[in-house]
Amino acid sequence: MNIKHSKYKNTGILFELLVRQVTADTLNGVDSAAINLIQKYFVKSELGKEYKLYEALTKTTTLTEGKANVLIQTLLESSKKLNRRALKKEKYNLINEIKDSYNLEEFFKTKLPHYKVHAAYYMLSEVQNTEALVDTNIIVNNKMTLLEHLSTSDINGEKVEAEVLKEFQSYDKDTRMLTYRILMEKFNGKYDGLHTSQKEVLRQYVNSVDSTPVLREFYNTEVGKIKSQLTELLSQITDKAVQIKINEVSTLIEELDKTANVTSDNIVNILQYLELVEELKTAHG
Repeated sequence: MNIKHSKYKNTGILFELLVRQVTADTLNGVDSAAINLIQKYFVKSELGKEYKLYEALTKTTTLTEGKANVLIQTLLESSKKLNRRALKKEKYNLINEIKDSYNLEEFFKTKLPHYKVHAAYYMLSEVQNTEALVDTNIIVNNKMTLLEHLSTSDINGEKVEAEVLKEFQSYDKDTRMLTYRILMEKFNGKYDGLHTSQKEVLRQYVNSVDSTPVLREFYNTEVGKIKSQLTELLSQITDKAVQIKINEVSTLIEELDKTANVTSDNIVNILQYLELVEELKTAHG
């Protein structure tokens, strides 16, 4: 028997996409239907219980191979205790409601940092919950994917997503407080102090997080603007030491080539460079 991955049925992927959508909607200043969907389908539900299993994987790294194997097996055993019929119904209804509020193709186009981990666990979970004989290559390949992740300290550097997902660790709290923490603590608290130019960078990144050519073009345009601004500001700086440092920084800012993806590290760098430009403007009139 051959089992195929389905992102439409993958609880980990559905949850992370909804979290991203909340951020995107908030940055665009619109009411987010994704908030209500998270409240409805991931609080005190079978989907919420299953997501906890996915979350345990994405949160955990730097294990020994033995401990990683134990964790994987424990999570798979736990998946057998879920109400599969209720789980299937909740996923079906969730997809229908997502379709009512968003363009389904665009919604699922977002590239997620833990996609491979979620996909691997989904496949193993499907194997665990079927009586049919499954191709052993499917089991081995997906288990290796999970073991590689669990024994790596930072699989892809996406610490931002980890911080966002921590907000949903406790499902027994009041859902209004849960929503408030997402929007206020993680958005206002984190981004309220940013300059307009920095917020625009974040908005572009969230809306085009799948590293499309449009995002890469935007990134390269920002790089050009920053280099031009630093060059202009150099003429106003008299301190030789500062001039040298600014020149060094300017040489570090490079455009991405036509095949490169825009990563979270690139975005963080741009935000820092924009902060430097603002500080120099303030200091030198």
